[in-house]
Amino acid sequence: MMRGMLERLLRRGAAPGWLAVELDASRVSLAHVVANGGQPVVEFAEEREWDPAEPKSLERVAREFGVKRFRCTTILKPQEYHILLVEAPAVKPEELKAAVRWRIKDMLDYHVDDATIDVLDVPVPAGAAQRAHYMYTVAARNEAVRATVDRFTAGGMPLAVIDIPDTAQRNVAARLENDQRGVLALTFDAHGGLITVNHAGELYLSRRLDITAEQLADADADSDTRARLLDRVLVETQRSLDHCERTYPFFTLGRVVLGPVAGDGLLREHLATNLYLPVEPLDLTRILRLPAGATGWTPAQQAQWLKLLGAGLRVEKRAL
Repeated sequence: MMRGMLERLLRRGAAPGWLAVELDASRVSLAHVVANGGQPVVEFAEEREWDPAEPKSLERVAREFGVKRFRCTTILKPQEYHILLVEAPAVKPEELKAAVRWRIKDMLDYHVDDATIDVLDVPVPAGAAQRAHYMYTVAARNEAVRATVDRFTAGGMPLAVIDIPDTAQRNVAARLENDQRGVLALTFDAHGGLITVNHAGELYLSRRLDITAEQLADADADSDTRARLLDRVLVETQRSLDHCERTYPFFTLGRVVLGPVAGDGLLREHLATNLYLPVEPLDLTRILRLPAGATGWTPAQQAQWLKLLGAGLRVEKRAL
């Protein structure tokens, strides 16, 4: 079935949507996501093995999927970038990046001249009772960006966009907004936890937690460890809610959505008991029409794919 679908895509020529690609130590993950005005469709979500020491192994994957027909995007690993909330400089648009670069120069553990900088506005409605206007600045080492571009290019997968997990998660959670209320999304994967808050499709908060999905799963066997982890997640979630209430009074939050993770029933119950908002599972099938092979995904697999699928939901005017 996979081969037949690829052949049909090849015959159609240039493919719509985005091909989101992630390279791990020995695995390539590829997801073709098409947002067609209704429920976005994941045409395929496939994995292949590759050898980082052998670029031709990635070329073979590129040929199999006809990658040159797609607009390709990928996401940086958390250790490859910083995302920093700063007060927006009062400068002309063409001077913005230079002003932000100066503002964050003491926040990085390397020289700011060695950083690739981009900005993500945190919009404030006209007339809102807001003391300051903020924006997120994303900074990545030039060498990390260059290495990512070179690796994809050498493998026959030229990139159109390099994104970050924070905005990818925002893209997913934005599909769950309703009643003009914001959404707090909480997910866990091998890199740790990520809390995001979005409203009207915009990212208003992003925070990392040093708690991995594996730690939460392992904690099921130890009640004391589990209780401590659940309480840590609760405290950080409550702090995030409090921050948004104080900083962004012009919108309210409607719910907390919890991404797939082993033992999520216990965590969801703990959060729901102690938070004032309803806590719901983040069900990818409510957001995307997934391929048939995704029906058997475990919570770990769903967590693995969530942000990559979010990268495929990219909307040009919103993403970095």
